[in-house]
Amino acid sequence: MKVIAIGRNYAAHAKELHNPVPEKPVIFLKPDTAVVKDNRDFYHPDFSSNIHHEVEVVLRICKEGKHIGSKFAHTYYDAIGLGIDFTARDIQQLHKEKSLPWELAKAFDGSAPVSELLPKETFNDLYNLPFWLDKNGETVQAGNTKDLLFSFEDILIFVSQYITLRKGDLVFTGTPAGVGPVAIGDYLEGFIGDRRMFNFHVK
Repeated sequence: MKVIAIGRNYAAHAKELHNPVPEKPVIFLKPDTAVVKDNRDFYHPDFSSNIHHEVEVVLRICKEGKHIGSKFAHTYYDAIGLGIDFTARDIQQLHKEKSLPWELAKAFDGSAPVSELLPKETFNDLYNLPFWLDKNGETVQAGNTKDLLFSFEDILIFVSQYITLRKGDLVFTGTPAGVGPVAIGDYLEGFIGDRRMFNFHVK
């Protein structure tokens, strides 16, 4: 199982970090050791002093796919969840300045908490899903899938031209504006519509 993550898939988020709005999906990977399930606590790593939350809708791949066609792309994912792409922003900035890959900032252990995954039929409209993140009882990020730059299907079509998708893979589809730091002691809760999808502490 691998985690495929999409960067800058909401225009407002790209702009808040002073990045250009992409013309094609921006892709990076996280290993399976990044994934945390069942509302387990997130342990703030000691190698960074600036870990940011990035809440994202997550897709679960349900069958192997390579060079996926647009007609069938919607059949390659069967479940929806919510996750956080934790990012060591200080490390990321240093690597960007040196034109180095992002992996140390994005792919560290525990950097991808994921909620329970629900059948996609649970949701009335996959392209009008309000989702948000509360930190210590206050909403710090809020988005809606209607504002995606690249649809779920667009993402799968693009990625599968380069990387074979396999059953059980997770796709983080991008974060809305409002990213910010977390600290030890914070309590995080993630929601899609009226469903609380996850809740855990930062330790």
